[in-house]
Amino acid sequence: MTENGQSNNPSTLEARRSKLFKGVVVKAAMKDTATVSVDRYVKHPKYKKYLRRSKKYLVHDVGNTAKVGDKVVIRETRPISRRKHFVLLNIEKVSTQTNAAPTDAL
Repeated sequence: MTENGQSNNPSTLEARRSKLFKGVVVKAAMKDTATVSVDRYVKHPKYKKYLRRSKKYLVHDVGNTAKVGDKVVIRETRPISRRKHFVLLNIEKVSTQTNAAPTDAL
């Protein structure tokens, strides 16, 4: 504890500084990894119209709990691999869609 009553625990310091994003899982085919698409709204500097910009992040998902279509919250953390520097915090809304193909094609 410091003199102002806050702890210097590295995990609490990391949680305080890290970025939190909400997004949708678009791919969950890799081991312990999911791809999450995060949308943000940006105002165009000249035309003043709001545009939707999206970016995909690789997220560490221990146990492959997230499925495609789930709405999740991710948090920035130390680099886990070359492109993976976010971890899955929780799943807000579970997707109800199924990825099963129809059995009778013709």
